[in-house]
Amino acid sequence: MLKRTLIGLLRSFEQTGDKAKDPLLKSHVYKLSKDKAWEEIVSTLKKMQGYKVLHEVISVGEIVVEKRTVTGRTMDITVSVISINPVTTAVDIYSASRGSFGDLGSNYRVILDIYRVLDKKLTTYKVTS
Repeated sequence: MLKRTLIGLLRSFEQTGDKAKDPLLKSHVYKLSKDKAWEEIVSTLKKMQGYKVLHEVISVGEIVVEKRTVTGRTMDITVSVISINPVTTAVDIYSASRGSFGDLGSNYRVILDIYRVLDKKLTTYKVTS
């Protein structure tokens, strides 16, 4: 966790992807069609305390979410819902803090928080790599 905080001193964003070096930042994959995954993910995000869904663009598979931190900073989060095939969907998250200073690892923690909630909600559909 110290490494994350040190990285966060300089960087004010974090993202996931299928080639991420950190195993916790790898794309999460679910055995669900994109439409079904989309419904579940949007409704889950809308119920998450402290997060506000701003835009849902199903055609490009992006959900834009905002989170305010206890220090008053705003974080802009994009949740991407990507169809791998008709029955499998991947979810990636990009989180960035507004302002010029680093985030002290808060974007990393936000991503892990969102993934934890989605995995719990979609536990029966989670594909483990």
